[in-house]
Amino acid sequence: MNLVMVVHGPEAFDAGDVERMIGLLAPRLVLVAGVMARTAAEESGLPVTCTDERPSVVFRALVEPSCLVNRGKTPESGRIFGELVAGRLSGLVHVECSNGTVYCWDSADENLAAEIASRTGYGLVRAGSDRRSRPEGVREIRGCIPGEAVFVNGLVVGTATAETVVLESAGGTLRVVSGLEPKPHGFEKLLRAGLPDIGIAWCKSGPVRTAPPRQGGRARSGGRIAVVDHCGHTLYRDIGEDVCGVLAVGDDTTAVCGHICSHAGIPVFGVIDGDGDAIVKPGYAPGSVVVEVTHGRDDDIGREVIATRNLWAASWEEWVEETLRALEGRVRIVVDRRGE
Repeated sequence: MNLVMVVHGPEAFDAGDVERMIGLLAPRLVLVAGVMARTAAEESGLPVTCTDERPSVVFRALVEPSCLVNRGKTPESGRIFGELVAGRLSGLVHVECSNGTVYCWDSADENLAAEIASRTGYGLVRAGSDRRSRPEGVREIRGCIPGEAVFVNGLVVGTATAETVVLESAGGTLRVVSGLEPKPHGFEKLLRAGLPDIGIAWCKSGPVRTAPPRQGGRARSGGRIAVVDHCGHTLYRDIGEDVCGVLAVGDDTTAVCGHICSHAGIPVFGVIDGDGDAIVKPGYAPGSVVVEVTHGRDDDIGREVIATRNLWAASWEEWVEETLRALEGRVRIVVDRRGE
């Protein structure tokens, strides 16, 4: 088919959906949207092109037949995600692998949707997205499972207590309207970067990936040390061939960086304070070390390391040893993969 397939999220790769769809649909191009989707795509070895853009941005730039391939954590959350993307477009063909459904949203190409349904054996559903205007400064995050983490711009801001979380931007701050047990430190970190435009902010709930990472070969022993401070979703912007290791600040940031860098073989020096939300399966490349702050918060120790340590190293191993000596008595090692 003369088709561009846009894949969202890692689960479609981890479950084998993308490989199956490539075999059935023979797309001209497969574009991958999302940070963890990129990690899963690289691990899969499939012929794809990765992009940092959101699915709706990717679709708006396409002029040829296209479809969204997604596997939601539940069929309902998958449908909600498709509707969210469709609401920003004039029409969308959405292949939802969690329940084997091809959604033809709004004024999407019905012939294309029917052809995909025929080739995949999926059911075909014609649906209309909810285009009601929402009050300015109010954001609904739907499809949540109570008890799971809720993210705004890559930072965990609390735990869902309902299927829909409602946030409001007002008075120069962000507040919870309903559905969320807030994590004050998370809101603090989010607002430190400036009050987000909640109407267009990247919001999601649940784990960022359920599959464990795959180990790759070891990266270079010396070079630049990338810094990722409470913003793990920006990692791909910071790592390149000159990077020998990553300094990660924050529990969830360290977990995400360790997971992503595992396949790339890049070791991580993580600084945490024990308030992680178990958003991704742990995994670290050989040479990685994670330290937990015994007094204070990871923010303070992290800022100190960033300010006082040279962020270029002739030897990653030596840089780690020197950093541990500088922090002696104030941290304890909780992950140690030195010498592997």
